[in-house]
Amino acid sequence: MRTFAEWVIEDISKWLLVESPPKRAYLSDYASVCKELLPCDILLIEGRSRASLIIKHVTQSPWSHAALYIGTLDNIKDTEYRNRVARLGNLPADTQLLIESEIGLGTVVSPLAKYQLDHVRILRPRGLNKIAAQKIIYFAIDRLGRKYDIQHLLDLARFLFPWGLFPRRWRSSLFQHNALQPTRDICSSMIASAFQSVNYPILPIIRKNEKAELELIERNYNLYTPSDFDYSPFFDIVKYPIVPLDAQGEYKNLNWNFSINSDDAGDLDQPVE
Repeated sequence: MRTFAEWVIEDISKWLLVESPPKRAYLSDYASVCKELLPCDILLIEGRSRASLIIKHVTQSPWSHAALYIGTLDNIKDTEYRNRVARLGNLPADTQLLIESEIGLGTVVSPLAKYQLDHVRILRPRGLNKIAAQKIIYFAIDRLGRKYDIQHLLDLARFLFPWGLFPRRWRSSLFQHNALQPTRDICSSMIASAFQSVNYPILPIIRKNEKAELELIERNYNLYTPSDFDYSPFFDIVKYPIVPLDAQGEYKNLNWNFSINSDDAGDLDQPVE
C-alpha cells in the first residue's frame, strides 16, 4: 500500500511530465543525428515538459535534460553488460540506445528515437579513448534501475538561487549525509559521476599549486546541470547541418527560396502536427 508521501510524489511527477507539442527545431534533423552520434556522446535535450521549463529557468539554459548515448547492443563489448541492457531495454538489437535518468522512471535504457521531434545537441568528449568510453558506459549501466531523486532536484534549485534569502529549513541539503543518496540519480549527476569515474574533466576548479603548476579539483557531481556539459571546454559541439555546404564550401550554391519574404515566414515555425 502506498504511503501518502509516495502518492503525492507520484502525482507531482505526472504533473511535471506533461509536455507541450513539439515545435520546429531548425538544426535537429533526426537522420543526421543518428549518423553523427558515437558511443559516449552526450545528447542535450531542450525538453517540453513542465519540469523542463523549471530546469531551464533555474539554470538559465535552453537545455533541460542530458542523456548518455551508448550505441547499439553490438557497441557494448562486455557480454554481461550487453545482456543486462538487452534485458532491461527489451528493444531490437539494432536500436540506437541512450541511458538517462528521468522523473517517474529513474535511470533507464531508452531508444534514441524517443527524441526525434525534439531540439537536441550532440556533445563529444574530446580525446576520450575507447577503453575509457567503455568504462563510462559500464558505469552508467550499473546505475540502471535507480530511482530519480526529485528531492535532489529541488535541493539543486534552491542551491542555485541566492540561498541567504530563504529560510534555513528551505536551504540546500546537498552536502548533508543522506542514506538514500546511493540509490537515486538525476540526469546530469548520473552522467557527471560516470565521466568522473575515469577522471575525465567536465568543469573542474582550476588553480595553481605551491609549485605554480595548474591542478584540477573535482567538483561535486551532484552540482552539475545539463548546461555544464555545454559550457565545458572538454566537450566539442558536433554540428549536423541539414543542408551541408559542398566539398568546396561554396555557400553560393545553396538552394535558397527567395520567393518567401522573411517577414511572412512565421507560419513555418508552427508546431509539428
